[in-house]
Amino acid sequence: MNGALLLYADGLSVPKIASALGATVPKTNRCIDKALAQGVKEALEEEQRSGRPTEMTPEAIAWVVSLACQKPKDVGYASEIWTLRQLAGHIRTNAEKEGHPCLKRLSPSNVKRILDNHDIQPHKVRYYLQRRDPDFDAKRAQGLCVYQQVEFILENEKLKPLCDVYVSYDEKPGIQAIGTTADDLPPVPGEHPTISRDPEYKRHGTISLLAGIDLVTGQVIGSVEDRHRSKEFVDFLKKLDSIYKPGLRIQILDNHSAHTSKETKAYLETVPDRFEFVFTPKHGSWLNIIEVFFAKMTKQVLRHIRVQSKEELKQRIEQYLEEINANPVPFRWKYEMDGSVS
Repeated sequence: MNGALLLYADGLSVPKIASALGATVPKTNRCIDKALAQGVKEALEEEQRSGRPTEMTPEAIAWVVSLACQKPKDVGYASEIWTLRQLAGHIRTNAEKEGHPCLKRLSPSNVKRILDNHDIQPHKVRYYLQRRDPDFDAKRAQGLCVYQQVEFILENEKLKPLCDVYVSYDEKPGIQAIGTTADDLPPVPGEHPTISRDPEYKRHGTISLLAGIDLVTGQVIGSVEDRHRSKEFVDFLKKLDSIYKPGLRIQILDNHSAHTSKETKAYLETVPDRFEFVFTPKHGSWLNIIEVFFAKMTKQVLRHIRVQSKEELKQRIEQYLEEINANPVPFRWKYEMDGSVS
């Protein structure tokens, strides 16, 4: 109000005062009319009042916070998380019964103010990973030790033919073979800049990719299968056995349950000392480089892919593996290498 009165005293019109202060004309009029009617001193003193004191008791606020820290389903609703409107409605309905009549007219905006003051956001979900593997640290150290050995080999070219083979392995199941029901339309300059696609599609089934990346050479060994059972895993091991020279030990970095199946164990007994498994910890897929390859393949090939059959999808994936292996690049692991392996 001070600024409005000073400008008014200087002879400015009400619209110009409102424009200068970024206020509306009606609001500026009310301020000036109040000063003219009550006097400048009285109007300014009235403006500086602290306003109506809060009616919410500390106990009432604590109850609101306590409710926000529960799920709606815990107090009889179907919802999993609160909305401000639902929480405010529940508070108003139950305020008097809970001994907090001061909350019977609580608005969603006031609920938000209370929650903001206590740094609570019950309408949001943030994910975390519970550590379920008691041997997480030991398995992580083993995985990092593999990368440390690979790094040593990469820095000593003469050792490559003499050292063990290190393969980062995993499976990517459930790759969908999806087909279009109408032809895609290519971009047309001046008309539409993107590929246009009819939203309807056909499902032709799913396939699985069993893949390992040679950590020293960067070569990707893949096998596209209809299923991913122990049988397919054993076939993949046989494929590795046929690729690498006899006498070299093949270390496989993964955490796959098929390693413990009867069929897998029976095969491993026929090739003693050929394979060694280094298990990554549960929820430790980020330690397995093959996951980086899968993410790259999803971005470059699988995203938006449309095929006419499962067979075509298999061919496209196999073609991609050939393209990658035409110019393989070893992945140099760096994260947590210093001070993490003893």
